[in-house]
Amino acid sequence: MQTALTSGIEISVISKFEEKFSKPENGLFIFSYSIHIQNINSFPVKLLKRHWFILDSSTNKREVEGEGVIGLQPTIAPNETYSYKSSCDFTTDTGRMHGHYRMLNCETGEEFVVDIPSFMLMAPHKLN
Repeated sequence: MQTALTSGIEISVISKFEEKFSKPENGLFIFSYSIHIQNINSFPVKLLKRHWFILDSSTNKREVEGEGVIGLQPTIAPNETYSYKSSCDFTTDTGRMHGHYRMLNCETGEEFVVDIPSFMLMAPHKLN
């Protein structure tokens, strides 16, 4: 698990190779990841946008930006956690992702950026 703390928001990420959805013989490697967003602040926050940087082992780079996560813009109360799962496809068996969220302090209306820690996506056979 990778974890980062920025402006009172703790982001934790766990990734997994999805063997049953992958087709290595066709250059398709599917990875899922679980994100846990904990609001350690004394005020509620709203997740407005996401921005991902995705790199596979053949140095293909992608960027993904958009509103919220998985179609939602959740509000997270103080000392609460919001979790979601998503996935990413690669043409190689190894990759890396990182990024940031744009958040809103619901009390002041101030926007701020929260780092998503860099994490590896690796098929198990690469560990041998």
